[in-house]
Amino acid sequence: MSQSDAESMDFASGMAAFEAKHFSRAMQMLSPFADQGDKIAQHLCAIMHQNGLGVVRNELMAYKLMKASAEQGYGLAQHGLGFMYLEGECAAQNGEEAVKWFRKAGEQGLQGSLTTLAMMYQQGHGVPKDEAEAKRLYKLAGFDDLG
Repeated sequence: MSQSDAESMDFASGMAAFEAKHFSRAMQMLSPFADQGDKIAQHLCAIMHQNGLGVVRNELMAYKLMKASAEQGYGLAQHGLGFMYLEGECAAQNGEEAVKWFRKAGEQGLQGSLTTLAMMYQQGHGVPKDEAEAKRLYKLAGFDDLG
């Protein structure tokens, strides 16, 4: 078996461990991939650090990994980073940054990001209040009749 086959199996095993909620094993297997810059591994390790799953909770590491994954264009990480900024969890609360990352994830078709962005426009949270933009985003997210 080649090294790349072995690495693929390790990555798949790490993903399976995460799905099965065997977080300490998932962290052990996925961390090397996250360190090498794999955006999916970075996202999953960020979630584990953020929530203290299989590892001691570490907000700074969670933020660092989530941002690294998001900057590589991984939609789920862009959504996660948006929430970190929106909620002020693992990062300073920053509505403008939240909007930026939800928009990037929304451009990749993430319905939850479009919906959150729509709510932010509806409430004027991090952006100027804009009912028309909120309505457009809700429609883009698949909600046709809202009011």
